[in-house]
Amino acid sequence: MPTFHECQRCTACCRWPGQVKLSEEEISEIAKYLKLSEEAFIQSHTRLNTSRTGLALMDKPNGECIFLDGDLCRIQPVKPQQCRDFPNLWNFPGFEKSCQSVPIELNDEDYLQRIFEATGRRLELPSIRKDFQ
Repeated sequence: MPTFHECQRCTACCRWPGQVKLSEEEISEIAKYLKLSEEAFIQSHTRLNTSRTGLALMDKPNGECIFLDGDLCRIQPVKPQQCRDFPNLWNFPGFEKSCQSVPIELNDEDYLQRIFEATGRRLELPSIRKDFQ
C-alpha cells in the first residue's frame, strides 16, 4: 500500500536551504496575488536559479523562504508547484527527520486522489512508484 504524507504545515520545508524554481505562470499568479506587476515581483522577490535557466524565489538572509511569515505562508493560495508537491512528490532520504507530516497508508485509488487534492497533479501509480519512491 502506498503511503501518503499529510502536511501539517510545520514549515520545516520552508526553512531548508535550496531553491524554489518558478514557472512563468507561477510568476504571473503570485504577482497578481500580491497586487504587483510581474516586473516589480521579479525585481523584489526572485533571483536567477542556480542553473541560470530561470527564476527562483529569493531567500531571507537566514535561508528561509521570503514568503514565510512566522509559521504562515504569505502566498499559500498560489504557492508554487514545487511547494505543493512536498512531501509526497519529493524524493530524498531523511525528510521525515524534520518534516512533521503524518504518514497514512492508503489503497491505490485513495492515494492517487489525495495526491491530486494536495498537488493538483493527476498521476498514475506505476509512475509514482518508479519516480518518487
